[in-house]
Formats: sequence, C-alpha cells, structure tokens
Amino acid sequence: MSEATTDRSARETPALGQVERVERPRRPSAGQNALVFGWRAVLKFVHVPEQLFDLITTPIMFTLLFTFVFGGALAGTPQDYLQFFLPGILVQTVTFNAVYSGMGLSTDLEKGLFDRFRSLPIWPLAPFAGLMVGDILRHLIAGLIILTIGLVLGYRPEAGVPGVVAAFSLLIVIALGFGWIFLVLGLLVRTPMTVMTLGFSFLFPLVFASNVMVQPDTMPGWLQTIVAVNPVSLITTAMRGLMAGSASWGDLALALIAPAVLTVTLAPVVLALYRRR
Repeated sequence: MSEATTDRSARETPALGQVERVERPRRPSAGQNALVFGWRAVLKFVHVPEQLFDLITTPIMFTLLFTFVFGGALAGTPQDYLQFFLPGILVQTVTFNAVYSGMGLSTDLEKGLFDRFRSLPIWPLAPFAGLMVGDILRHLIAGLIILTIGLVLGYRPEAGVPGVVAAFSLLIVIALGFGWIFLVLGLLVRTPMTVMTLGFSFLFPLVFASNVMVQPDTMPGWLQTIVAVNPVSLITTAMRGLMAGSASWGDLALALIAPAVLTVTLAPVVLALYRRR
C-alpha cells in the first residue's frame, strides 16, 4: 500500500476513543408514527385471537337473525327485507365496533403503556391514531363478512362494485368519527368493562331509534321526528343510496355532519385529557 493511501485512510478513520460524527436521522412524521401504532393494533389480532370471536360471530348472528325471523313480517319475504336491511346492519356493526377503541385504550392505560408512550418523542396523537388504524381493519373484516353473507342469501347491490366501495369508504369515515366518543370514555373511565357498558348504553337507543331495521312510517309522530334527525338514520339513508346507486350529494353531506363535528370537537379533548393524565 502506498504512503499516500495510508495517509488518506488515517485521516478518514476516527482515532481510538474519538466519536465519529454522523448525520442525525430524520424524525418520523406524524403519519409514520400512526402507522407504527396501527401495526401494533393489528398485532393484537395475532396475539389475542379471541378478539376475532366477537368480531365475526356478532355480525353473522344479527344478519341471520333479523333476516329470517323478522324479514317475512316486515317486508313480505326475507329476500326483500335483506335488500333494505343489509346497509343498515353495516352501519350498526361499525358503530358497535367503535366501542372497542375506548376499551383498548382503557386496557393500555391500566397496564401503564401510555405512560411509556408519552415519554417518547412522537406525535402526541399517534397512539390514538394507531387504535383507529386497527379499528379500520376490524370494521373492514366485519363489513366484508356481512356483505358476503348477504350476497349468499340473495342481496344484490344495484350500484355494483363502485357503489359498494363508496359505501365502505363512508363506513370508515363514520367509524373514525364515532371512535372519538369512546376514546374520551377510555380516558375518563377506569375499567374497560365500564367503557363497554357506558358505550352500549349510549349506542342502543341511538341505533334502534333509527331507520336501520324498519321504516319509521308506523312509529308515533314524536318518535318519527327523532328518527328523522338521528345521525344513524342519516348515515343509513346515505348507505342505502350508495349501494343502490341513488344517493344524492345532500344525503352524503347530511351523513358526514356527525363524524365531522365529533372529530373537530373531540380530537382536541382527547389530546387535552391525554396530556393532563
């Protein structure tokens, strides 16, 4: 080796005990933080497979039970009722599944995981965004199960594949909006079971006093008024329109009011409660 090469190598190689200066890695973006926590939420399905039991069995039970037990009485035949009911059961399933966001958050708080997350140099909302990414997967699995069962039983979306894709996109937006309610509960309530009890106590009247299962024409006048402005009814109407190819921009706008308001008002509340806790 030449003397010039030896001198150059000596200049490029740090001396013993000297720290070599390297460029600092770029800080991950908010989106990258959210995806990492979203992957953590997905791994829960692998390590806690019993979570999939409720996710799979409940939609199947509701779809079969209402179609064959109530379908003939409400619409003449189960097949006719299924055309009306299936978009509604998709909305019901997504809103019920949103409760698990708060339960998962409450569980992590009990274990002290969020104290560790808060000490990390990450986007403050990343743990919550990760929970919602996991929820998106949960909603898609449940929705696809219901749609598959419906297709087997005779349901036919008149708008075809584009209508189904648009309807599922709306479902995801709705789920993310409603999820903020249960994240607030998860931060305020001590145990996951209490979060579930309060969540379903709120959701049952909201879902059943809507047009998810029946047309409100035979309801008392005062109840029809409530059903007409119920966000679940507005969302279900838009879902039926998208899957039938008859949705208007007005229907979509009305369906998006509730999730938009919930996101704008409750996302700052979640962050404030997280920092205070």
